[in-house]
Amino acid sequence: MKKTSNVPELQEICRTVRRHIVTMITEAKSGHPGGSLSAVEILTTLFFDVLRHDPANPTWPERDRFILSKGHAAPVLYSVMAECGYTPIETLNTLRTIGSIYQGHPDRRYIPALEASTGSLGVGLSLGLGMAEAARLDKSPTRVFVVLGDGEIQEGQIWESAMYGAFHKLDNIVAILDYNRIQLDGWVKDIMELEPLADKWRAFGWHVIEVDGHDVAKLQGAFADAASTKGKPTILMAHTIKGKGVSFMENNPKFHGMAPTKEELAMALKEIG
Repeated sequence: MKKTSNVPELQEICRTVRRHIVTMITEAKSGHPGGSLSAVEILTTLFFDVLRHDPANPTWPERDRFILSKGHAAPVLYSVMAECGYTPIETLNTLRTIGSIYQGHPDRRYIPALEASTGSLGVGLSLGLGMAEAARLDKSPTRVFVVLGDGEIQEGQIWESAMYGAFHKLDNIVAILDYNRIQLDGWVKDIMELEPLADKWRAFGWHVIEVDGHDVAKLQGAFADAASTKGKPTILMAHTIKGKGVSFMENNPKFHGMAPTKEELAMALKEIG
């Protein structure tokens, strides 16, 4: 697959991915638009610029691994993988239908190129750490990237994983927090406050990078910083906006798990461009 570090080209891919997300969720009449839209720049930058991977050879042993731990945001992963050539673009609108490869959560039984079936929140970082440990034992150049949700990191297993990664000095793993500050039907700060979050990750022994999760160039710099960090794992705290790119979805808890109507889809597509 042709990779690019060209920011305008990556931004254009982001617009395409956003169109896929709102269209497929509208067609399904269910899904999670808010947290899919907030992670668009993160996944686009990873798959089209950072990750070492080959859609023509998805089992390449030395590929980098990617895990979408917040599996309910599957539409963003499906859209990016389809744009990369892993899966067909023309069937994205079969999301959440019986027999579709595009299930409500990522499922390796339907898409073998996935590294993990996810959706049970709190599990993805543990899976990623296991892959990172295995790569180190194999003396492989493989690196592992795990996208977490902010509501998800209220899970205790995340912090057990954080201790493990730092204790074992796994510098070949990068966690990316999609910090959009909304979970379920409300604000994270009202459900269970996470702050001071950067201090907590540092106290657990991680290298912390705070970044604008919608600025492609800054994300590129953050991933480069992570690659050069040795002796400890890295977490990118990506500050994002839930529903980014569609004004009536932005910072609106309603669209955590509600599909747009046909009328709302038309408005969304007009805004995205």
